[in-house]
Amino acid sequence: MTRLEDRQTLIGQIAEARGNGARQAPACALAGIDPRTLQRWRKNDGLTRGDRRPDAIRPAPSHALTEEERARIVEVANEPRFAEVPPARIVPMLADEGVYIASESSFHRVLRAHGQMNRRGRARPPRRSRPPTTHIASRPGAVWCWDVTFLPATVQGRWFYLYLILDLYSRKIVGFEVHDTDSADHAAHLARRTALTEGVHAMPVRPVLHGDNGATLKATTVLAMLHWLGIEPSYSRPRVSDDNPYAEAVFRTAKYRPEFPVKGFAELDAAREWAARFVHWYNDEHRHSGIRYVTPSQRHAGRDRGLLAGRHELYQRARQFNPRRWSGQTRDWTPVAAVTLNPERDSVIRTASPRNQLSGSAKAPAFLSRPDTASAMARNAGEERSTAARSHAQRPLRREHGEDGAHRTFPEVSTMAHSRSAGGGSAHRRAGQSGGAG
Repeated sequence: MTRLEDRQTLIGQIAEARGNGARQAPACALAGIDPRTLQRWRKNDGLTRGDRRPDAIRPAPSHALTEEERARIVEVANEPRFAEVPPARIVPMLADEGVYIASESSFHRVLRAHGQMNRRGRARPPRRSRPPTTHIASRPGAVWCWDVTFLPATVQGRWFYLYLILDLYSRKIVGFEVHDTDSADHAAHLARRTALTEGVHAMPVRPVLHGDNGATLKATTVLAMLHWLGIEPSYSRPRVSDDNPYAEAVFRTAKYRPEFPVKGFAELDAAREWAARFVHWYNDEHRHSGIRYVTPSQRHAGRDRGLLAGRHELYQRARQFNPRRWSGQTRDWTPVAAVTLNPERDSVIRTASPRNQLSGSAKAPAFLSRPDTASAMARNAGEERSTAARSHAQRPLRREHGEDGAHRTFPEVSTMAHSRSAGGGSAHRRAGQSGGAG
């Protein structure tokens, strides 16, 4: 049902399009209406009176409840024995007594019309789970993610605990510690040491620290330390295991490294030495798939744009040297501008900040491989459509850290976009459990 104002707006836009040379059928298709609908509006005064269906007088159905039956339903529902009983139980109880007044849905309709559809007894209506807060990182130090994971020991039943803080924008591990106990004091010490190392006191906007709903990261000691540092805490939703995917992804990468000891660590010092080597490899040597295969340290220092621009120029020169080997566009080396944690409205984020892409790369204007042949141009256009279709079909199966993840990166917008405050979240805390590969 289209409102009168919307009808008049559509008619004006279609008339303008036709005045510019467009045909009526394509103009109506673009406006989302059928040409027959437009004809009906013009013929039946639909552009002056609007839709008359809401004001139509409809006769009551012959099988509708009479006023006496409606009054009987209200009277029975208000009897003292049914004071705390919903219609779902009132109807069967009356049936056991050999009485049928109306169906359960009729009880609901009549009681709702009389304003009596309230929860009976002491039960309260269930709460709706609130959506997670969307954090957007467009620079290093905007959003941090942290978590704790188990590291096995050679003695069965004994564990070491790896505390880790990850920068969401650059994927750099900015702080880590390994201990033999799971304690809030260790987490508070790591937050303080990382804040001093990264110079949080000099930042005009302090970072957000997102973690799961575990007791260690939500302890009073940790909250007091974060308040003193000026860092805003953020937590995952209850019983939601994928609200902290980036930290989980690092743990998965760590535990699937070839040098990770499958049989466990003999002592605490061995676990700490392994963690230091892994962090050095991850930050300075690992080409991360989620940031165009540059290292987290390069992105953290802002050197990724120059590297990606050099790759783009190399690919352009290679295609110009032998254009027949390139049936479409070159690889997209556009720098990832911003990263979102728990995106609530992907389309709003994309519309707010359109992405600036390198000319001639994927999703940008293509350099025709065979500009002299019309067939090559048609094939290039078809390949672009098939590529878009494949990427759209495979989008739910892709993840940022490999072929089985779900988080994407978005263009640069504001540092944080809070939708509504989020509840607390989940705790993986099982040996060897982790997210996607980094």
